[in-house]
Parts: sequence; structure tokens; C-alpha cells
Amino acid sequence: MSKHTIDEQVAILMHGAEFGDEQIKDHMRRELHDRLIEADKNKRPLRVYCGYDPTAPDIHLGHTVTMRKLQQFQELGHQAIFLVGTFTGLIGDPSDKDKARPRNTLEELLENARTYTQQAFRILDSEKTEVRYNADWLSKLTFEDVIDMAANFTVQQFLSRDNFSRRYEKGDPIWLHEFFYALMQGYDAVALETDAQLGATEQLFNLLAGRKLQEAFGQKPQVCLTFPILVGTDGKLRMSKSTGNYVGIDEPPESKYGKTMSIPDSAMRNWFDLVTRWTPSQVDELLAAVERGEVHPMEAKKKLAWEIVSIFDGDEAADQAAAHFARVHQRGQLPEEMPTRTLTGPTSVVDIIHDAGFARSKSAARRLVKQGAVRLDDERLTSIEAKIEVEGEQVLRVGKRRFLRLVSVRHQNGAL
Repeated sequence: MSKHTIDEQVAILMHGAEFGDEQIKDHMRRELHDRLIEADKNKRPLRVYCGYDPTAPDIHLGHTVTMRKLQQFQELGHQAIFLVGTFTGLIGDPSDKDKARPRNTLEELLENARTYTQQAFRILDSEKTEVRYNADWLSKLTFEDVIDMAANFTVQQFLSRDNFSRRYEKGDPIWLHEFFYALMQGYDAVALETDAQLGATEQLFNLLAGRKLQEAFGQKPQVCLTFPILVGTDGKLRMSKSTGNYVGIDEPPESKYGKTMSIPDSAMRNWFDLVTRWTPSQVDELLAAVERGEVHPMEAKKKLAWEIVSIFDGDEAADQAAAHFARVHQRGQLPEEMPTRTLTGPTSVVDIIHDAGFARSKSAARRLVKQGAVRLDDERLTSIEAKIEVEGEQVLRVGKRRFLRLVSVRHQNGAL
């Protein structure tokens, strides 16, 4: 069991938690305290989980807010459960949405889930993490089971949720299947027999649904811990793959650094608080210096970008990413190192972008060209039908941070 006292564990685990209601927060703090005492008495770890729907293949910084809290539970000797929502993802959590999510297929979810665990282990201890997939139990429920669960809730309870109530008032459709999400997430807690669940602040309804169902199934209701959302690189919307305002934890260090540098100054506190190892007093001190004009916002942002890269890729990679940013973005120079492709003749720009791994599909590559995000040296390429034939050596630039050196066979042979 943990070497920390019960009070110390409560302080660590409650740090950063927000519920939008002080009474709920105090209640959950007391329940966590009592649950820790009970676990210590019975010499067993708490079972704590957080679920992640694989609606996209990348885990991004927004996911890591709760993952790092799971990591804290692990470090205190408790059992962390990383739940992949291979069934809940068929609907997608409507908690933060003002309209229904596009639905994923089971095949898409399973394909995305392949990389989730590997990415999660960049934060969680693979030897101490229990990985589960909720399709294992949710897909086996009968219609009678669903009716029994639904009987624990009223339509009024669902319509009182902010996102549903706004849509109802505007006359926007609220699809019946969206109500099922809270039931499914609630049943996860029953199936896993959890002591605690983590989630974002807007998911509190779903977490409380888990408590309700656990009681209905004769279990002790779980402690709920919710945390603020991380805004995306736009500084406004929640970080999300679908909106494109995300920083993936598996992206190259230079990309993570550059994307972080692009966030507006107003988002810095949110990022410093939620995705760095800095203490609250360190964050307050730096941002106060920014407000006083003693530290330029860009310098503060460089510290943030360096910290994020360091967490996932190490100090050396963070130093190299910082140097890359200064050279390429501040001084307008090309990076010292970049991948090279030899062209044997006229080659489709779409094929080049896709083959280089700069786009997941050829349709995505075409979108990049249409958006004006592709340059050959200083010339912008705008036609998806364009073919590239180089004389000697040229540089293809895709977006702000991806570079590919193109070399002709003749030039390469001459160099040899």
C-alpha cells in the first residue's frame, strides 16, 4: 500500500479536481477519504478507471489530463484501469456537444483502438495498468437489460443537462440513442466494480449515472473526480481531433513544440495548469511576471512548449525542438535535417505527400493542396493534379512544420 498518509493521498488526488459545485466537491472528498481508509484496512488497492473512446487514432494532450491523474493513483499503489470505449464510441459522448456526433463504425473504432494502448503507456505504467474494452460487456446486454437500466432515470434528468436543454429550447434534434451514452458509461462502472472514476467536468452526469447504477446492482457507489477541459490550439474550443486543434502525444517533438507556440496567450494558464509538471505557485509566478511585463509572452510560451516536449520525448529532444523552432520559424531558415526522396520522373504531389507520411490518406493530401498548405521552395502548389519534376534539389513544405527534400536521380548520381 501507499507510503503516504490518507490525508496526503486525498490532497494529491483531489488536486485540480473541479465539479462546478462546492457541495459535490466536499462530498466527493469525504467519500474518497473514507474509501481510502476502507481500502487500507482491507489491505487492497482502490480500483479507479477512466474511459477513452477511440473515435480518432491519436491520443492528444487533452486526454492526458485524466491519464496523469490515473498515473498518480498508480504511484500511490492503486489499480488503474485504462478503458477503451470500443462500444460507447459507437455513439460518442454528447456531453460537450451542441449537436449529435457523427457515428463511427465498429471497424473504425477497433482500428483506432490498436494504437491507443501503446500511446497510453507513454504515461501509464504498462505493468501496472489493467486495459479493458467495454464492448466485452456492453455488446452482450439484452434489450431487457437496457430497459432495466433505463428505469433508473427520468427524461427530465437528461433534458436538464445544459447541452440537451439548449438544443431542446432551440428545437434542434436530440436523438434517442444519445441518451444511451450515459447508461452505457454508467454500466462500465458496474462491470468493472470500480471505487472511483475520472472524467472531464462536463461528464459529471455520466459519472453520477455510474453511481446510480452501481447502487441498483447492489454495489457501493464510486467516487467521482472530474477535471477541467484543455482548450485546443485555437484557445477557444475543447481540444479535439475532429476540430483539428489538437497536439498528439505521438507527433514529432518539433510538431508538438511548434503547435504549442501557436496557442494564443490567453490559453497559457489552462495549458500550464493541466499539462505540465509545474506547481501552481510556479505557474502563478511566471504568469504574474508576464502580466508585469518582466517576461515576454513568447518566452513564457517557449517554456511551456519545452516542458511538453520534455515530458514525452526527453530534455534533449526538447532542446532540439526549441532550436528547430528558432531556426525555421523565427529566422526563416530550413531545418538542418529533413527526410529525402529521390524522384525518377514527374510525380504526383498528392502521392509524394501521402508516401512521405504527411497525410493519412490521399484525400487528406488533396485537402492540404486545396487549402494552400503546400509549397515547392517558395512557390505555392494549388492543383491536386500537379506533378513535380525537380532539377537538382528542391524542398517541399507541407504546412508550417513538415519538410521533404526532393532530389532528382541525375543530381543524386552526380553527387555520388
